[in-house]
Amino acid sequence: MNDIKVEVRLFAYLRDNRGKVVYTNADTIRKVLDELKISDEDAHIILVNGHDANREDSLKDGDVLSIFPQVGGG
Repeated sequence: MNDIKVEVRLFAYLRDNRGKVVYTNADTIRKVLDELKISDEDAHIILVNGHDANREDSLKDGDVLSIFPQVGGG
């Protein structure tokens, strides 16, 4: 099996103490979320290569996974 390398970009408080992460053999979004210990509630917006994605979607080598928490303000 070939390695699947995925760049993970975290935003707002999800980025704290993590920065940019590159995962090897991250074949699904769910696996990355579990490994980073990011709950479904904290992963409010998920994009793969700039497009909406589902937690159960598969990842391909070279994908860029962006995870945003819910943000508010006023």
